[in-house]
Amino acid sequence: MKDYLIIGKIGGAHGVRGEVRIIPLTDDVRRFSSLKECLILDGKEHLKETKEVEKARVDDTRTLVKFKGIDDRDEVGKLTGFFLAVSREDAVKLPEGRYFIADLIGLSVVDSELGELGKIKDIMNSGASDIIIVKRKGKNELLIPYLNAIVKNVDLSAGVMSVTLPEGLYEIYE
Repeated sequence: MKDYLIIGKIGGAHGVRGEVRIIPLTDDVRRFSSLKECLILDGKEHLKETKEVEKARVDDTRTLVKFKGIDDRDEVGKLTGFFLAVSREDAVKLPEGRYFIADLIGLSVVDSELGELGKIKDIMNSGASDIIIVKRKGKNELLIPYLNAIVKNVDLSAGVMSVTLPEGLYEIYE
């Protein structure tokens, strides 16, 4: 388990005074409003530096952050494309039964009847519910709705998500 969580990607400069446009990679953009410090990671998720947040603005169409010490557009350009992350200690606390996507990726998915189906490659949001993308050896990916009726248990320490697939779902992918 990583000791940080990626919450956004730096999209470029906004204006000429060092504000950066953030592409949120979190389901709650309001979390940027209380951001005090963040980690800057390169494309391979290697730590580049830690930055203190001077201010952040979030509205319906954009998320903007101003870092202390970055005061012009050219300095922002050096960070464009990098990821923004927070340490786990600074991460938003989730209610019981909720998980960070980063913690679910790589878990083995085990069906109550079919056994191990594969490993979680990603979770995507389809609007109605999240969809678990399961990578299977030598087969097409399996898409499973992340619903309480299907996902019975998540055990991060054992690295397993237990599911009971609805009748016919598995056969669609075979």
